[in-house]
Amino acid sequence: MFGRRPGATAPKAPAARPAGSAPVLPEAAAAPVFQDGKRAEPAPSPVREAPAPAETARSDEYYRTKSMIFGALIEAIDLTQLARLEPDAAREEIRDIVIEIIGLKNVVMSIAEQEELLDDICNDVLGYGPLEPLLARDDIADVMVNGANRTYIEVGGKIQVTGVRFRDNQQLMNICQRIVSQVGRRVDEASPICDARLPDGSRVNVIAPPLAIDGPALTIRKFKKDKLTLDQLVRFGSISPEGARILQIIGRVRCNVVVSGGTGSGKTTLLNCLTRYIDDDERIITCEDAAELQLQQPHVVRLETRPPNLEGQGQITMRDLIKNCLRMRPERIIVGEVRGPEAFDLLQAMNTGHDGSMGTLHANSPRECLSRIESMISMGGYNLPSKTLREMIAGSIDVVVQAARLRDGSRRITHITEVMGMEGDVIITQDLFVYDIVGEDPNGKLIGRHRSTGIGRPRFWERARYYGEDRALAAALDAAEVRTEEKA
Repeated sequence: MFGRRPGATAPKAPAARPAGSAPVLPEAAAAPVFQDGKRAEPAPSPVREAPAPAETARSDEYYRTKSMIFGALIEAIDLTQLARLEPDAAREEIRDIVIEIIGLKNVVMSIAEQEELLDDICNDVLGYGPLEPLLARDDIADVMVNGANRTYIEVGGKIQVTGVRFRDNQQLMNICQRIVSQVGRRVDEASPICDARLPDGSRVNVIAPPLAIDGPALTIRKFKKDKLTLDQLVRFGSISPEGARILQIIGRVRCNVVVSGGTGSGKTTLLNCLTRYIDDDERIITCEDAAELQLQQPHVVRLETRPPNLEGQGQITMRDLIKNCLRMRPERIIVGEVRGPEAFDLLQAMNTGHDGSMGTLHANSPRECLSRIESMISMGGYNLPSKTLREMIAGSIDVVVQAARLRDGSRRITHITEVMGMEGDVIITQDLFVYDIVGEDPNGKLIGRHRSTGIGRPRFWERARYYGEDRALAAALDAAEVRTEEKA
């Protein structure tokens, strides 16, 4: 009988189901189950606010019951046979066996409590345990787990506490190991810090004891299932229609772009939006620490860094990837995030015929973005004069797009800034679009407007003419000036 351990004391299970290929393992060594490259996800469940003392007492009893039933389940099932089932069939098999165990153990619970228990145990065996309901919700931007008993989420730019908790820190650690093992990484006492990703590209960071004192800290930056576009950003008010049109032209005419912004400001989302306007016949190579870019073009090569092994050998850095991709005949190079001396290699690529290359960077303004690039190159040990570095930056980068998350939780594109060149030792920039905050409504939402600065012809005008986009660029700039005058 599939899923039933020989000689198990649980009652006879339902009839065998079709065999599949997804592995199903117990918590300590389990791997997530996939079908057609996707994880089986339960229906979303509501997130509760912080539990009251009475709810905590019930929860403790619930977790004791769950632990007892889970132990009986592991004794009753044959994992090697269950591994032959497809994820949906395996989930049904587990539910059937758990229902039988509940009857044998004379556990008294309501139908709603039983359904909650069934979903929890199936998630523990096949998925990410208590995280599954949160990962199934598309309105959550971040999941932050601070040890087994405290989980926070970010919804609408605001952080909320939830009632989600884990049985203990060991269960949380097992789930962390399950996540990072998918991408060939590890997290343990010897390597307690790890960056990884979920199958949908969501970014994952784990820091484990002894560095995390109160238990493993797991942070997941979720990506929406439906990829955002510039048109949607316009509807959300992140950018004006004319500004979005300018960004489309910038992406299409192969300007070298750096997307700058703070943590959680939407840099990767904006970079994904810009890459949608790359032609399908261009060869694109992406370099990332944890692969999260989701390009839609058919000719994309995705590269990912690799941490050192237990002996400290075998590390592949971002610099190694960028240097190698120059030998892969790229037309555009997309760097997920520039953090260090790889900034020098990216500038070299932008200067050597790879027009239209893009990357993201942490900075609070376009001017600070250029200064940080200079600082990161200097930290890499390059003993070049400051003027030489600035000339390289000015000659390589065409546009800086600044994103920001405002204090009300909204995300806005605050600057579209051109890099004009050098005057003496100073890099000259000019803003094409800026976002001005003009007030606040009674609900605490900031009120602002995007406005054109009235630049008649940007520096990339000739490039736009070369690609046949000069008329569209002129129309967008004229419309932006008219809208700015009307709002003024």
